[in-house]
Amino acid sequence: MTKMPNYISTTNACKLCKPLGACLAFRGIEGAVSYLHGPQGCATYMRRYIISHYNEPVDIGSSSLSEKHAVYGGAANLKLGLKNITNKYQPKMIGIATTCLTETIGDDVPMILEEYKKEFGTENSPLTVNVSTPSYSGTHMEGFHAAVASVVEQLAGKSADNETINLLPGFVSSADYRHLREIMDDFSLQATILPDLSETLDGPALLEYEKVPQGGTPLHSISQMGGARTTIEFGRTIVNKTTAGSILEKNFSVENSPAGLPIGISETDRFFEILTALSGKSMPEKYEKERGRLVDAYVDAHKYVFGKKAIIYGEEDLVVGLTSFLAEIGVQPILCASGGKSGSFKEAIRLVTEGVMDEQPKVYEGMDFFDIAEEAETLAPDLLVGHSKGYPLAGNLNIPLIRVGFPIHDRIGGQRILHLGYRGAQILFDTVVNSLIEKKQNDSGIGYSYM
Repeated sequence: MTKMPNYISTTNACKLCKPLGACLAFRGIEGAVSYLHGPQGCATYMRRYIISHYNEPVDIGSSSLSEKHAVYGGAANLKLGLKNITNKYQPKMIGIATTCLTETIGDDVPMILEEYKKEFGTENSPLTVNVSTPSYSGTHMEGFHAAVASVVEQLAGKSADNETINLLPGFVSSADYRHLREIMDDFSLQATILPDLSETLDGPALLEYEKVPQGGTPLHSISQMGGARTTIEFGRTIVNKTTAGSILEKNFSVENSPAGLPIGISETDRFFEILTALSGKSMPEKYEKERGRLVDAYVDAHKYVFGKKAIIYGEEDLVVGLTSFLAEIGVQPILCASGGKSGSFKEAIRLVTEGVMDEQPKVYEGMDFFDIAEEAETLAPDLLVGHSKGYPLAGNLNIPLIRVGFPIHDRIGGQRILHLGYRGAQILFDTVVNSLIEKKQNDSGIGYSYM
C-alpha cells in the first residue's frame, strides 16, 4: 500500500507572492521606487502582473542575484543596485523587499544598508525602508501590510500633536483611494492616507515618461503620523497582528480605531459613524442621498438576487467585506475562500453575517482553486465573486464572474473598479443584478427584452 505524503500541494494558488504586495505598497508613497533584493525573474514577474492589471508602466529595481550569490551572498549586488537606482531615478525613497532566495541564504539587509550608508554617505541619498517578505511565509496581502508597517516603523516619528487622521485602507483600487480622500474632505478631516495609489497607478496620459510618477503619500506626512489624533485601519482579519496601526499605538500612543472594509451599507455605516464622531459633523447630504438611492435599488432589484448562491474568493478582508454586502442584498454566500491564513477569517465572516443569514457559509483559509472547484461541484453556485483567476472555473460552471479586487487581467479598468462606500456598493449591486439577468437571457430559448 502506497503511503500518502504528509503535505498538501498547491495546484492553482488563490494568492500571490509576498514581495509583490510590498512593491504595491511602496508604489503608493511619494517619490518611491520599489526594489527587490533577489533574482531578476522575481522583479520581471511582478512588473508583468501589476502592469496587466493597472495598464501603467511599473519599474521595480532588482539585485539580479544568480547562482553565485546564493553561495556567497548578495550584499555587493544590493549596494550596486541601490547606487544605480539612485543615479537613474533620483527617488526620494527606495523600498527594499526581500525574496525567497535572499531570506533562505540569510542576507542581513539592515546590516548591509548600514554598510552602504558608511560607504557612500547619506548626503543627497534617498531614504531607505526595508521589509522581510519571503513568499513562503505569506501572501501578497501580508507583504502589503508588512511594507506599510515597516514604513511607519522606520519613517514615522513623534511630532507635535496635530489634528490629522491616519487612514490605513489596506490594498484597494485607485478609485477607492480617490473616493476615500473625497469622503475625508467632505467631513472636513485632514487625513494622511497610507499608502495612496490613486495617482501613482492610475495617472493621466503624459507627453513625457515620468520615471517616478507624481502622487503617493507625502513623506513629510508620514513623518508626522506619530502626532495624529487617531488611526483608522481597515481590516477585520488583521486584529491582534503587528500592523502599522498597532505600531503607531504602541510607539506614539495614537489610538487605533479598526474597521472592516466599508463595502455595502452595514460596513459603510460603521465607517461613517467613526467619521461623524471624529468630525463632530453629521453625514454630508450627498452621502445621505447616495445611501437612500442604494436602499431604493436594493428594493427594486431584490427579486432578481434573493436566494441566489455565491462563492467569494480572494484576499481575506475583501472577501469579508463582499460577504457582508452580498448577504445584505439577499444573495446567499455558500463558500468564502482565501489563500491567506490569518486565523481570523472564519470569525470575521461570522461577525459580518450574524443576524443576517440563517446558515453560515463554508469558510476556508489556505485554499487554492483546485479545492474551490471541488467544493463548487456540490454547492451549485449561481455566481462567482472574485478576481480574474476564477475565469476558468466560472466558464466550467457556466455562471457569471463578478470581477473585483486584484488581479483583473482579462478586462480593462481593474484599477477603476469602485468597491467602497455607498457609491461603490451601488456599482457592485448593479453589476451583480445585471450579470444575473444577462445569464437568464442567454439561457432562455426565446429570450426576453423587458424585465
